[in-house]
Amino acid sequence: MATPQGNLKWNSLVETLELVAPPVAEAVRAGAVPHAEVASISEELADTAEFCDAYDVAPEASANCVIVRGKRGETTTDAAVIVLATDRADVNKTVRKHLDARKVSFADQSSTEEATGMTSGGITPVGLPADWKILVDRRVAESPLVVIGGGVRGSKLLVPGSELAELPGAEVLDLAVSSPK
Repeated sequence: MATPQGNLKWNSLVETLELVAPPVAEAVRAGAVPHAEVASISEELADTAEFCDAYDVAPEASANCVIVRGKRGETTTDAAVIVLATDRADVNKTVRKHLDARKVSFADQSSTEEATGMTSGGITPVGLPADWKILVDRRVAESPLVVIGGGVRGSKLLVPGSELAELPGAEVLDLAVSSPK
């Protein structure tokens, strides 16, 4: 039976910072996600469906972090949106309204990697730029444990959902709509 831990070997994140992107390590050193654990994974299996299948991780215990860019006139707002892998974010309505944006789009890969110091396929809310908003779906925040990226494709974090809700700039909202089966 699939679990949040799956069949991975998890280690204390604080003690194995070399497995994550530098901005993630810096945020952890500053006190973020103190109870998080980290596991090394195959980079080819970083995408959620393949990851869950290969490592026997429950999809409902895995969360996706997407980066969006909201625009209204000359104002641009970058935000991370975190929802369970079994859901999809209501970007065009809920996220757009919350960001007070006229238009919201998914940020492009190269500018996201440059701005975050993280690798696409491993982007995580831990260690994002201080001026970015972090929008955490209520179901993620209420999860006892959730698997998210480590900032690189070669690692995953196992984090209490409540610690994601406590990240600087984080806001807990009802963001998700269930994905069609």
